[in-house]
This record gives sequence, C-alpha cells and structure tokens, in this order.
Amino acid sequence: MNVLLVYAHPEPRSLNGSLRRFAVKRLEEAGHVVQVSDLYAMHWKASLDADDSIDRQPDARFDPALDSKHAFENGLQSEDIALEQQKLKWADAVILQFPLWWFSMPAILKGWVERVYAYGFAYGVGEHSDTHWGDRYGEGAMAGKRAMLIVSTGGWESHYSARGINGPIDDVLFPIQHGVLYYPGFDVLPPFVIHRTSRIDETRFSTICDALGQRLDNLWTTPPLAFRSQNAGAYDIPQLTLKDDIAPGQVGFAVHRA
Repeated sequence: MNVLLVYAHPEPRSLNGSLRRFAVKRLEEAGHVVQVSDLYAMHWKASLDADDSIDRQPDARFDPALDSKHAFENGLQSEDIALEQQKLKWADAVILQFPLWWFSMPAILKGWVERVYAYGFAYGVGEHSDTHWGDRYGEGAMAGKRAMLIVSTGGWESHYSARGINGPIDDVLFPIQHGVLYYPGFDVLPPFVIHRTSRIDETRFSTICDALGQRLDNLWTTPPLAFRSQNAGAYDIPQLTLKDDIAPGQVGFAVHRA
C-alpha cells in the first residue's frame, strides 16, 4: 500500500522526529511504500494567497475559493500545491503527525490543508440538490482512503479525559478528524495520542513505539470512527441537521458518530 505521512514539527531531534523515523521504518519493513511531506524541511508556505495561482492579473480582486477553483480546473496552481495533490491521489492512507499546539495543529500544517485542499479537489464537488448536498462527509475525492492522526501533547492524559479541563481529546480533535479528514471522504481511524511528552524516558519511548507499531501494522484492518455519512439519510437536506429521530435530545460533537 502507499502511505503519505504529512509531518509538522520543526526539530528533527524531537520526540516527533524519532516517532516519524520509527513509523517510516515500520511501514517500509511491512512492504508499504512511504512518502513523507516534512513541511518545515520543505519550507512550506502556510498562507493561502493570490500567489497560489501562476496566472492571474496583479490588480484582480483575490477570492480564496473562486481563485482556487479556477487555478485547479485550469492547471494554474503553484507547483508545490499540485505536487501535494498528486501525493494525496497516490496514497492509500494518509497520516498527519503533529504536536498539539494551542488545541490544534501547527499553523504550517493548517496552511498545507488550506492550500492543498483546493476547490474542486477536496471540496465543492458533487451534486447539490434537495436530496444530495455535495460529495462530502463520507464521500468525495478521498473516499476509499484511510487517514490517521499521530498527535503529541504536553498535557496529561487526564487533562484530555471526559471531565478533564482541556476537554475530551475526541472533542479537541473533532474539527480535524471530522472536518479536515472525513469531510473530503477519508475513513478516519482512531488517533494515536502521546501525552506528557516532557516526561518520556527510554522505557516509555519503547512502550510508545510498541503501541504505535501495532497501530501501523493494523492500518488497513482497524475499524474507522463511525461518523455519520451526510447523504445516507441521517440528516435533513439542505438544512444538514440531524433528523429528529436520530439521537433525540442529544447535542454536541458526539451526535455525529453513530
């Protein structure tokens, strides 16, 4: 299988750097082909702007969505964007690896998503009607591919527990897993989360690698998170709210999981 690992940490000698090297080695030893997009090493441009199109009038008004659509449809995207899209098309599975900074992904990885997920490529696709509101949330260009997060946090596991002060880790990661990954169609696997990263010695590192190795070995057999598909009958269209008989009386992120 083909695996794309999109990696966002500025220090190769960090815990994340060590885990990235371990993950690549483990996957390759299992016979998979791996590509790594090391965003800091690539000096990835994080900002979505007018320069992402190679052919536009300098005095034209910049429209992030429409300019992205025009560039994608007409082969006018900057080369770095087009290359990352080719990697996504090539990949059977995508792993996003990053430290949790201020309750989200690092800005450079968010910028990768904003620029690579072009209009017509990752969103804005499919029929829009009274019964089908675009190919998204379980459908779309990435349907049939798998995705997983490898996330490190400085906080304790209890800080991200059901009653932890930071909020449950599933809620913290919901915009990434349900939005960035499930929206364009990925089957999203449970995340691999490493807590309390400043307190990792050799023994704990070995334990983490053992657990991560098992997750990577089972990348194609682990059941994905049971997010509700948008167009399969759970939601009223075009309102895109859950039907009254689905999880009645419940609200919040959890209701979007079956």
